[in-house]
Amino acid sequence: MFSFRTSPLLEQPDSVLRSGKVALLCNQASWHPQTGEYLFETLSKRGVLKRVFMPEHGLFGELQDQVKLDGTDAYKSVLAQKCEFVSLYGSDESSLSAHIGQLKDIDALIIELQDVGARYYTFNSTIFNIFKILKNEGINLPVYLIDRTNPMGRQVEGTMLREEYTSFIGIEGLLHRHGLTIGEVANLFYNELNAKFPLHIISYASETISREMLPWSIPPSPNIPGLFTCHFYTGQCLWEGTNVSEGRGTTRPFEVFGAPFMESLINYNSSHGYENWNDTSHPLYDPSVYIRWHRFIPQFHKFAGESCFGFHLHPIPGTQYHSLAHNLRIMRFTADNCKEFAFRPGKYEAGNDKTAIELLLGDPLLINYLQGNEEWETIKEEMKKEEQKWIRKARRVMLYEDQLFRCK
Repeated sequence: MFSFRTSPLLEQPDSVLRSGKVALLCNQASWHPQTGEYLFETLSKRGVLKRVFMPEHGLFGELQDQVKLDGTDAYKSVLAQKCEFVSLYGSDESSLSAHIGQLKDIDALIIELQDVGARYYTFNSTIFNIFKILKNEGINLPVYLIDRTNPMGRQVEGTMLREEYTSFIGIEGLLHRHGLTIGEVANLFYNELNAKFPLHIISYASETISREMLPWSIPPSPNIPGLFTCHFYTGQCLWEGTNVSEGRGTTRPFEVFGAPFMESLINYNSSHGYENWNDTSHPLYDPSVYIRWHRFIPQFHKFAGESCFGFHLHPIPGTQYHSLAHNLRIMRFTADNCKEFAFRPGKYEAGNDKTAIELLLGDPLLINYLQGNEEWETIKEEMKKEEQKWIRKARRVMLYEDQLFRCK
């Protein structure tokens, strides 16, 4: 049973939300201005909250990328009433999902997370894995998902992930930048699994937080800090599969990138006859951004404490920017012109023999391009076809009138 609801969660008449045993999957974005409380505080006061599930980065987004949380003692003082806190990003092989027993002893599950609009974000995998358990185990648990707007908007980018590249940072069939709300993504999972448990999506238009606060007002994770981060994330996240810093450890992650060895590019323009990095004939030129070279010193993560030569991307207002397409070209340029550039070796996920860059790209054609074995025009045409195909596919699960579109 599926329903799309247009009144706020706290106004829903369902008796299970008022007298049942409720679990909540959320993080710091689950704060509501009309109550001045996190949703777990409100539900606890109602006496219905039994368990709080936490995604990657912890309950308050206090943990960095891929940091495992095995103990939850730090959250004991969060609520006066007794409640169990469970990290779904632990160290065992069941990471990114709840155990069956944790879903069988509750009467309802509420989900409230702010997605960022790219398939790499592990919140998608967390929801998908829970849905799979409910489906496969025949658990008839009502799920209420409070929808949020997509900070990347309705633009789509990239190709759909191939089955052999499925991992915790990518689910088969999802586009790199999908353009859907987290509720619509959940609706897609629900339909593709042919699930039967009750799923109720609460329209983002019904919630005060969506009307009065921008979707990046409360950062969904420690490295999605502001307005422009999501604008670049789909492309800039690919640096995670390389030995180039994606800006973690700075105040502008995914907007800046660089490495000490990229100092070799300092004289590139003068030696190749370009006026500057924004010369319209330059290999890195894109009409939707300005590229500013600079230096930065990350305080943690790659090259912590070291001076990096790199670039800062600045969006040009009123333009459509294809972050994935641009950064694929930037990475190919870096690989061709910096001899120390390398892809991160070895397995990225337990039980999966693929490297980080392979899992992020999720498409052999894109991988071949970065390895210098494919031409850009071929990649450009492939992304166009895949984006058009995705728009047709996603139409059946969309819940709002505004439509998906390609960057042309």
